Amino acid sequence: MLIAAALAGLLIGLALGLLGAGGSILAVPALVYAAGQPLAAAVPASLLIVGVSSATAVVPRLRTRAVRWPIALVFGAAGIPAAFGGAALGRLLPPRVLLLGFAALMAVVAVRMLTEHRSSGGACRTSGGRINWRACLPKALAAGAVVGVLTGLFGVGGGFLIVPALTLLLGVDAAQAVATSLVIIVINSAAGLAAHAGTPMDWTTTGILGGTAILAALAAGRLSTRLPERVVRHGFAYLVLIISAAIAVTAIVAPATLPTR
Repeated sequence: MLIAAALAGLLIGLALGLLGAGGSILAVPALVYAAGQPLAAAVPASLLIVGVSSATAVVPRLRTRAVRWPIALVFGAAGIPAAFGGAALGRLLPPRVLLLGFAALMAVVAVRMLTEHRSSGGACRTSGGRINWRACLPKALAAGAVVGVLTGLFGVGGGFLIVPALTLLLGVDAAQAVATSLVIIVINSAAGLAAHAGTPMDWTTTGILGGTAILAALAAGRLSTRLPERVVRHGFAYLVLIISAAIAVTAIVAPATLPTR
């Protein structure tokens, strides 16, 4: 189980470091199915792992000043109360329903990663490269709130929504979108973790998975400009599709196999 957790951490860190999105979608399945943790404990553990891994992946990008801090703060501010709402909703739903919802979310992430088109334009970008906040602040706040709900509900960072929102809506270029997405994930993960305060976690498994993810994210952040991003994104998307199908089948056919301890 610990070896499987370490391998999952490697994939999470690589995805976060290279793409700024998607890695967190593997954390909950790894903790539930590979490490045998109950879903209630896996969600906050995932948030801790994703938050720390994303903070690590941001470090190499700080030197290039790729983070758009005003945008990160707007998205983060909208996501904080939404994360508490998502966590409250999650406590009302049975694990089987949550896992089916999570499998559907994974499928959406994979399809988006396969069909995503980068854009340097954007309806909210002015001719000088700035953001027209007067016209687009409501859209940015709404996107941040949606990400916050998903963070609190499923323990995901939401980068698969953040990066497209930054590029297509606000016209942020790809490198800045990835860096800014990582900062937003850190903010949302911290809020979601606070919303799940008091939930017991398996610190050994969480530490192994998280430590591996941190090392992989740091290395991937330095290699992000040398690898073909499209090939990496598509390969990861197919992996996510396979895992989402396995989770859905298990939740429907064999719900008794879900860890409950």
